[in-house]
Amino acid sequence: MDTRRLYSFIKIIDAGSITRAADILHIAQPALSQQLSALEAQFGQQLLIRSKRGVAPTEAGRALYRHAQLILRQVDLAHAAVRVSGRAPAGSVSVGLAPYSLGAALALPLLKSVRERYPDILLHVNENFGGVISEAIMTGRMDMAFIYGAGPLRGVQFEHLRTEDLFLIGAEDGTGTHGEGDVSLHQLERVPLLLPSRIHTIRQVVDAAFQQASMEPTVVGEVESALTLVNAVDAGLGATVLPWSAARAILDVRSLSVRRIVDPVIQVKLSLVMSDNQPLSEPALAVHDLFLELVRAFDDHSGEDKNHQ
Repeated sequence: MDTRRLYSFIKIIDAGSITRAADILHIAQPALSQQLSALEAQFGQQLLIRSKRGVAPTEAGRALYRHAQLILRQVDLAHAAVRVSGRAPAGSVSVGLAPYSLGAALALPLLKSVRERYPDILLHVNENFGGVISEAIMTGRMDMAFIYGAGPLRGVQFEHLRTEDLFLIGAEDGTGTHGEGDVSLHQLERVPLLLPSRIHTIRQVVDAAFQQASMEPTVVGEVESALTLVNAVDAGLGATVLPWSAARAILDVRSLSVRRIVDPVIQVKLSLVMSDNQPLSEPALAVHDLFLELVRAFDDHSGEDKNHQ
């Protein structure tokens, strides 16, 4: 197997055109077409459908595209491992973090710790939704991620780390969050809520809880930006629903009403996810262990903050 052909094939799919891919790769179009023909002969399958608008992968082409990404990533990892053999971990590590999660809250400490302990590791942090991140891990474009959910999902291994209750959090004035102690789901029906969109797991579990109780949440805004959410809650535009760890990390919880939702308790599961069919590289394993260390340190301090509330 000539890995150059696989690389060229990926570029053709990404560009959607043999001509554009040839320009990107700085090779003649006939030579690129010849590489593609050699791949199709090797696999005994048509890999692309050609039209005036460009090219599109067949089912066989899509399967090869996924495996080609994994193969080329493994080749890169092998080169990196050989180069740094006997030295401190070095190389590129990609980590995905779900928005409004403990993972996102630990992004800055993780960057700092990696720079201090492993200066030769280049850490790439991607904050995105679980579905997008899981696909990136399956295709080998990401090493690991800290997301909501506990699987199962084909091609992805879930390492369940914690289950967290959800809390109603808002300013004391005008959002219906005033009071002390727990708050029942029925008391939330008329509370103006600022929540992420329905693609986010927090929104999905909140909607499911309301639906099971034959109620509708009063959603006054869908906010994907943590900074915007902080400003909106502080301004009294609405309350939000978050796990304690995320709330503690992004909001000034000491100046807000923080009440656990009960009857029923609403929970989310947080997991560290990795590829099920390729092991972590040495630098990725170092980052994995460091991340778990930061999670444990966070847990050691969170109890004191809860008691303060």
